[in-house]
This record gives sequence, structure tokens and C-alpha cells, in this order.
Amino acid sequence: MTATKGLEGIVATTSSISSIIDGVLTYRGYNIDDLAVHASFEEVIYLLWYGRFPVQSELDQLLRDLSESAAIPSELVEQMRLYPTGTNTMAALRSAVSALALYDETANEMSSEANFRKAIKLQAQLPTIVATLSRLRAGLEPIAPKSGVSIAHNFLYMLNGEEPSELAVKALNQALVLHADHELNASTFAARVTVATLSDIYSGVTSAIGALKGPLHGGANEAVMVMLEEIGSFDRVEDYVQTKLDNKEKIMGFGHRVYKGGDPRAKHLQKMSQDLSQLQGNTELYDMSVRIEEMVTGQKGLKPNVDFYSASVYTILGIQRELFTPIFAISRVSGWTAHILEQYENNRLIRPRAEYTGLTNQKYIPIQNR
Repeated sequence: MTATKGLEGIVATTSSISSIIDGVLTYRGYNIDDLAVHASFEEVIYLLWYGRFPVQSELDQLLRDLSESAAIPSELVEQMRLYPTGTNTMAALRSAVSALALYDETANEMSSEANFRKAIKLQAQLPTIVATLSRLRAGLEPIAPKSGVSIAHNFLYMLNGEEPSELAVKALNQALVLHADHELNASTFAARVTVATLSDIYSGVTSAIGALKGPLHGGANEAVMVMLEEIGSFDRVEDYVQTKLDNKEKIMGFGHRVYKGGDPRAKHLQKMSQDLSQLQGNTELYDMSVRIEEMVTGQKGLKPNVDFYSASVYTILGIQRELFTPIFAISRVSGWTAHILEQYENNRLIRPRAEYTGLTNQKYIPIQNR
């Protein structure tokens, strides 16, 4: 047996949910470019779960189900109040989602119907948890979710306590669509490994959040914003980036293991960053990002991935950077749950082997002779 580091290029399972073929990302066969421009996030959720787009009555029912499930247990809110000050937001989200299972009497029911209901709960409640965590950290009281509005609208409302603008909702909706699924990425694989043991859906999503927390996965967008804050202004971009390049230091938000010709999602967030910047009347963050891209792509041939421009989009929307990765989770839980449901339908325990590189032929020596 010969190991493949990072399982790169290894085909570990079959799936009909999303694909990346010749640099083109599709959900259920629909090109991400088409979905990013035209689809609502709720339509994409339905598509990922059921394999097709809903008709209007089905979409209306999904919206009702999500609205009815969006409130979180009051006991969980009280738990979150006790989280230590300064707790990493993804660590807090991981703990809160794990705790959700304690308040769901059907948590361990494994019927298809029960698991679909739990998928709805998880999709509906993650935005509420993230908004609640943010407000509690700021010393503010949580805001109850609204009924009859989209997930993007509801999240911004619960976060800020005021009705969001149409463009803000459009921007967040597009970001949620773009992040919804991505074939067998690290967090999705973690979720499938967990539920392949026939553990419950909450455990699968908790595992996925743990994987997403890392800076080489979901945490990259937060790292991009840290870099932009360190640079501070457009006139400092070239010196900062050139120093990084000369020292062969990693610049976050560039390159992707799967996309060699560039991440197809990045251009949509770049356009949204530009539009939001111009509407705000301050294009410095966008201009800084464009100049960084020109230098990194020009000198290293690396192109921006989905994380790079999402950082400026979220910042222009007034979202604090510690929420960037949790927002990724709000979107990706749609894909995680789709993959979990698919894993349950045709399950086999995921148990790969390892190439052993340690010592051999060792003999036990009594302790007095060592």
C-alpha cells in the first residue's frame, strides 16, 4: 500500500450532489454561474436536498418550514450567555450545534423523514445561532427570527435589529448560493465519515463545523480580512505583498487544490464587492483586493478563490470578520445535510488504511533492563 498525501486525487465515493469537472462547478448539473445570477438560496437548498428545483408551492412550503424551525431553544441561549468572553466564534458555533441535539427528541431517529426534518431544523437554526452569538458577544440581547423572509434577509435582521437593504440581501443571498456545496471538500468528507458510522445528523454537522474552522478551509476568508487590516491602505499594498512574495510566505485567498485555472465562484464575489463599494462611496477595500490579485497572479500565477473577495463583501455589509466563517457554515450546512442524507441512503462505513512508516521487529524489554 502506498499513501497519497492529503488523499489528493483519490476518488473516495460516488455522489450526485455536486461536481467539479474541468474547472466547472455544478450543483445537480446546474452551472454555478447560472445559479449565482438567478437562484435564491432557498431554491438551491431544495435542489441539493431533492435533486431538482421546486415549483412555487414546494418553495413556499420550504420557506414556511424554515421559518417555523428558526427559533432556537431558550435553554441553548442561556448556555451561550455562559461562553467565556473572547471564545472563538466557530468553536462556539460547534458547541451550540452539538447542544441542539439535546433539545431534539428525534435526534437519534434514523428514518428518512426524521432526517429531512432535522436537516430543515439545522438549516433554519444555524443563522439564528450565529446572530445570537454575535449579539451576545456585543452585550446585546438576541433578536427573534422573522417569519416570511429569506434566510439572507432574516440573518441580517437578527444580526443588526433593522431591516436590511435590498442590495445587502442580494449580496448575502449570492454568497450563500456560492458557498452551498463543493463536492467532497474537507468538512463534507468529515460529515460523511461521521455519519457513515450511523451516528446522527447533528454529530455529522458538528464534525463538519470542526473541519471548517481551520484556516486552510473555511477560516481562509477571515485570514484574508486580517491581511487587509494589516495592510491598512492602498498605498501600502505593494510593499506588503512584495515582502510576502519575496519571503515565500503564503498569501491567503489564493490557489485551490481542485481549480488550476481559477475558482469560478470568485468572479461573482469580485463583482459584488465592486458594486457594494461603489454604492457605499468607498472603494478602498475593493481596490486593495484588486491590486493584491494583480501582484499574486502576475508573479505566482495563483488566482483568487472564493474566500478572497468574500472578505471585502462581508466587511462592506458591516459584518465583523469573526462571523465570516460562521456565515460559510450557514450556507454549507445545506450541502453537508444533502451529503449526509445521501450517505444514509447508500451507507458503507468509511474506513481507509494507512501506509505504515514506523519501526518494525521490535521486542519488549523489561523495565529494569531499559
